Amino acid sequence: MIHYEKFTLENGLTVLFHKDTTTPMAVVNTLYDVGARDEDESKTGFAHLFEHLMFGGSVNIPEFDTPLQNAGGENNAFTSNDITNYYDVVPAQNLETALWLESDRMLSLAFTPKSLEVQRNVVIEEFKQRYLNQPYGDVWLQLRPLAYHVHPYKWATIGKEIRHIEEATMEDVKTFFKKYYTPSNAILCIAGDFELEEVKKQVEKWYGDIPSGHKYARMLKKEPDQAEFREKIIEREVPVDAFYYAFKMPERKNPDYYVADVLSDALGRDKSSRLYKRLKKELELVSEVSAYITGSLDEGLLIISGRLSNGVSFEQLDEELWKILNDLQRHKIGEDELKRLMIKIRTAKEFQEQGLLNRAMNLCLFELLGDANGINEEALIYEKITSGDLLRISRQILRKTNCSLLKVQAVKK
Repeated sequence: MIHYEKFTLENGLTVLFHKDTTTPMAVVNTLYDVGARDEDESKTGFAHLFEHLMFGGSVNIPEFDTPLQNAGGENNAFTSNDITNYYDVVPAQNLETALWLESDRMLSLAFTPKSLEVQRNVVIEEFKQRYLNQPYGDVWLQLRPLAYHVHPYKWATIGKEIRHIEEATMEDVKTFFKKYYTPSNAILCIAGDFELEEVKKQVEKWYGDIPSGHKYARMLKKEPDQAEFREKIIEREVPVDAFYYAFKMPERKNPDYYVADVLSDALGRDKSSRLYKRLKKELELVSEVSAYITGSLDEGLLIISGRLSNGVSFEQLDEELWKILNDLQRHKIGEDELKRLMIKIRTAKEFQEQGLLNRAMNLCLFELLGDANGINEEALIYEKITSGDLLRISRQILRKTNCSLLKVQAVKK
């Protein structure tokens, strides 16, 4: 059980406090309810660009990292299609340094031409290095628009194309900040060995006078139900042929999200999974294979991906893969297999909760989903999943008409 306290400032900032007396460190985690799905399709990559801009300094503090490092702390951030998350880990006695820095950039980020150009170039270089200039790098740039035709999940967090970042103006940046980087659109979690009243005092001191901003209404286009099998083949200079089967699955708040998660584990979590044992160990069709879910807040994807063994065709792989998937739609998973899956899930969750930072981030995420206490209820949801649930979701998800297949074919030299 992860205990926490919750309070809200007058400006709308939601604050969670998790007391942990076992550590000399403290975590300040700030989740902003904005991700790539909130971008305009003609101006993508902004959420990720802004993550970088937030480290460019504020009006009062020219550089974010140095004061935090001088206080013995470290920090980082990440952007997804759904959220942007910033975190600081500092010695507990220097908590106020992190609150000062985070609140200051929420209130008065510095919008300088130099900062914009520096971070723009960093993001463009990242786009090239991670997505364009390495083997299999552009898979998600190709797979997302194949699986999604309407919903903004059809572009990756990095953006649809470099041009959108190259053409970002100062006015674009300021507008983005004003709309999304406000107390009413943020969730703050403080974790460490403190007393609640002291935390309230410090949060009010550093955040209380920041204007609340307006909580925007998210109006996203709903992806139509997929009714046909989709396939795309791309040729790339890669070592071996690769495959990516993407199946639509329920949104994060749907109880069946958890069933799909367990289903992905049964298919390809590790060396005991069905895909690994059949496709790699027995038939030697693949050099690697895995299954996982994207974890999206809206309708996400269950992905089966891997790389073919030398001399194996996509057709050979496809035939055997669908035999496995069809078997899951016809027969219930045995109780022994289900028990093994649940033990692994429980072990992974308990291991994750050992880290103070993970607890802080997950508290923020569950609060965004509607209730931070969901962090304590998740294990029970998994425990209640039956083999009947897995059979039902297999039939719902693992249909060919619900599948988008991307094949990456190695260019013959």
